[in-house]
Amino acid sequence: MSPSHRPRAALAMSRRAADAVLEPSALAALRQVTTLEPPPPLDDFGTERAKTVLAGTELLVTGWDCPPLTAEVLAGAPNLRAVVHTAGSIRGHVTDACWARGIEVSSAAAANALPVAEYTVGMILLANKRVLEGARDFRAARTQVDWTRTSRTTGNYRRTVGILSASFIGRRVIELLRPHDLRVLLHDPYVSEKEAAALGAELVPLAELFTSSDTLSVHTPLLPATRGLVSRELLAAMRPDAVLINTARGAVVDQDALTEAVTEGRIRAVLDVTDPDVLPPEHPLWTADNALLTPHLAGSLGNEWRRLAEHAVDEVRRWAAGDGFAHPVSRDRLAYLA
Repeated sequence: MSPSHRPRAALAMSRRAADAVLEPSALAALRQVTTLEPPPPLDDFGTERAKTVLAGTELLVTGWDCPPLTAEVLAGAPNLRAVVHTAGSIRGHVTDACWARGIEVSSAAAANALPVAEYTVGMILLANKRVLEGARDFRAARTQVDWTRTSRTTGNYRRTVGILSASFIGRRVIELLRPHDLRVLLHDPYVSEKEAAALGAELVPLAELFTSSDTLSVHTPLLPATRGLVSRELLAAMRPDAVLINTARGAVVDQDALTEAVTEGRIRAVLDVTDPDVLPPEHPLWTADNALLTPHLAGSLGNEWRRLAEHAVDEVRRWAAGDGFAHPVSRDRLAYLA
């Protein structure tokens, strides 16, 4: 592409996503390198305005709630050559038709991995230290606690942390755990022992990951092959009082088996995702003393959205200059990237 060419670009996402992620400064930066369609963003590709815009669009900057780019939609967008996503997963809108057309795709998955990894590491350290339970008990007792009676299983010294899948997030968690005095195990069928060692982890079979970990963090993408991967048998094999952390997708875990293990007091859980995403009000996990539920907040929030916007602007700038994407997504990697 000629460095002087300013590709025609449009935003495709919900208005709330655009308002959250793309501040005026980000929009101004996009306008410096593209001919950007004025707001509002496209949130329905079936409208007459959307059809008119797509007919001349070369680059789509997508976000949460972007409609699927089906073969029918692409037929009305003959000039579309690239998609830059301002969030992590592209599975909801980048279809097989996009790959068949040879459309280049970039995702902010690597940028979004950092806050999820930070949340995960924070929860690992807090869970091992039993901070949440200690705060709850302290609030109830309102008197000095005898710390000399603390269980020998409390603390972060040489505990074993298991990482399920070396996704962008899983790798970042391993990286952030390096300064801590922890043993890190990893299970990922796409990773070799040599690569795991280079990351700072010991590669182990799936069963061993569950039997050997004091804290186990799930970073597996939800695919047909991974639905229910964390099975009743694996949960039953976890060490007594071990902690399961899930920031991936709720359906990767057998929800019923997890609920039983937690409510019976066999294991603890930190769940940023469940199946469904919001459990029914009467679900026992809401009131389980050894479970912490958070509302899918591990990913980018608040000022962290600026990182996503900056990432997207950088990718658009590179592509417009003919340099290609720094963070391309290929079809063959979707099978094992979260």
